[in-house]
Amino acid sequence: MAKDGTNRGGARIGAGAKKKPLADKLAEGNPGKRELTVIDFDNQSADLEGQPMPKPSRLLSAKQKDGKKLLASGIYKKTWNWLQERHCASLVSPDLLERYAMSAARWIQCEEAISEFGFLAKHPTTGNAIQSPYVAMSQNFMSQTNRLWMEIYQIVKENCASEYNGATPMDDTMELLLRARKGN
Repeated sequence: MAKDGTNRGGARIGAGAKKKPLADKLAEGNPGKRELTVIDFDNQSADLEGQPMPKPSRLLSAKQKDGKKLLASGIYKKTWNWLQERHCASLVSPDLLERYAMSAARWIQCEEAISEFGFLAKHPTTGNAIQSPYVAMSQNFMSQTNRLWMEIYQIVKENCASEYNGATPMDDTMELLLRARKGN
C-alpha cells in the first residue's frame, strides 16, 4: 500500500481464493452450478490410447564426473507414468517434468556428497571450518524441487476427476533421498 492509502500494482500472485479441486466439486454436487468440464474416458466404446511418453532428454541420464549415472531419467519416467494413470500427462509440459526430474536428481546427488564429505569444509584462504557448499546447494535444490512438484501437483489437483491422493513420485524421490543418506 502506498503512503496515500491506495493499493498499487494490480493483483498479487497467489492472492484470492484458491481453486477447488475438480474431484471435490464433483463430490459436493457442483455447489457453484457452473458447467464442469469432465472428460470421461472409461465409458468410451473405442479403446483410446494415450500419447506416448516424450523421450527424456539425454541430459537426464548423462554420465557424471564420478562415473555414476544421473537418476533424473528414472524420476522423469515414474512421474510421467503417475500423470498418465491420472489422465493428466497431456496437461503437464515435458519441460516442467524435465526440470523437476533434474532438480530432484541434483538434490539427491548433493545429499550423497554431504554423506560422503560431511557438513564442514575448510576455508580456502584461512583454513577455518566453514559450511560445506553441498549443504547450501542441497537446500536450493530441495526448495526448487518442492516448488516444481507443487506446480505439477496443482495441475493434477485442478484437473483430475478421479482420486489423486496416495503414493506420488515425490514419495519415491524421498525414498531415493533416504537411501542416498544411508549410503546404499
